[in-house]
Amino acid sequence: MLIVVIAFVVLMLMGMPVAFAIAISGTLFFLQNLDLPVFIPVQVTVSQTQNFALLAIPLFILAGNFLNKAGITARLLTLATVIAGRMHGGLAQVSVVLSALMGGVSGSAIADASMQSRMLGEEMVRRGMRRGFAAGVLSFGALLTPVIPPGIGMILYGSIGQVSIGRLFAAGFVPAALLWVALAASISLTARRRGYPPERDAPPSAGEVFRAFRGGIWALLFPVFLLFGLRMGVFTPSEIGAFAVVYALVVGVVIHREMRGRSFVEALEQSLTDIGSVMFLIALSAIFTYGIVLEQIPDVVSGALLSVSDDLPLVMALIVLFVLAIGFFVDATVLIIMLTPVFLPLVRSLGGDPVHFGIVFIIAATIGNFTPPVGAAMYAVCAILRVPVGEYALESLPLLAAVSVATLLLILMPSVVTFVPDLIFGPY
Repeated sequence: MLIVVIAFVVLMLMGMPVAFAIAISGTLFFLQNLDLPVFIPVQVTVSQTQNFALLAIPLFILAGNFLNKAGITARLLTLATVIAGRMHGGLAQVSVVLSALMGGVSGSAIADASMQSRMLGEEMVRRGMRRGFAAGVLSFGALLTPVIPPGIGMILYGSIGQVSIGRLFAAGFVPAALLWVALAASISLTARRRGYPPERDAPPSAGEVFRAFRGGIWALLFPVFLLFGLRMGVFTPSEIGAFAVVYALVVGVVIHREMRGRSFVEALEQSLTDIGSVMFLIALSAIFTYGIVLEQIPDVVSGALLSVSDDLPLVMALIVLFVLAIGFFVDATVLIIMLTPVFLPLVRSLGGDPVHFGIVFIIAATIGNFTPPVGAAMYAVCAILRVPVGEYALESLPLLAAVSVATLLLILMPSVVTFVPDLIFGPY
């Protein structure tokens, strides 16, 4: 298995697309083990595409793109300005709130960071903020997006680990709020030190608040309807993806009446690209995962960590540190696919709640999207705002520290994560 890992690292450093790096290095495992039938790589790849639970992923991607074309984003920006406009940091604070509100729409940190950079990036610079600071805020603020349901990472983790996706959806709200507080505090400290003013001088009137919430109500109700449908047993996780698509079409075509003609076609085209890349990666990752299971890598890793300690919080902290380190080089989606079968059995053996671990794991994996040298969201934001990676990294250090502290608190306080799912679905 060592040769497989080395091959994967070398291929990644050469710049090969992640999906092909996984497939080629995974196939090397079978070439080393001549006792294994040569058709297994093809077989496991095809069988992965027949996983009914994964049907929710393309459906939620399609729903998110429909909602983005339904006029939701501009309305949520207005609402975010009403909520955070009086806070020190102006548009920086607004962008973080917008990321939280967009969580139920896009489900993708990279998509959210890219979109907001185009919407708010240059305006933040025009209002006196350093480009590196603006890029860091727009990037790290997108960490909230996959934690709010229906994050794609939650669906992946739940499908691979056989964990209730409904409970994962419900578990994301409070951690997202904690991450927002951490980021808002970090931004406020920097804004006060540098003199970045609030976006609004006066508090919003009752009429402004009402109009802002009314404008964003259909996006805000989206995750609520998802949880309600799962809790009442109306939908399975896969079926609720189909409901999400219908919901997005009704909002865009009937209610807001902004998704017509070309915008509808653009949503379909973007969805084809997104679904193709994600599902291709998931299918090919089955080759790698097969080798991990066959070589009993989870048992080896568990033994190594348990030799250090059998204290659950300490083991989870070590896992988070490992994921953060690997996340410097590997995309979050790949980490979730590859490491869920490795670490989840260990956490379960120590009596850990898989929902609690899942949220912490998804957050840690997603942070890698915002850190050099290969963070996808980081590169997207830096390219749009024309910011050197070095400047971005330096300005982002306080934000990285803030979300790291929040993640540590989530490890130490599992009830913060499990409170809402236990309230909705009952004790695990």
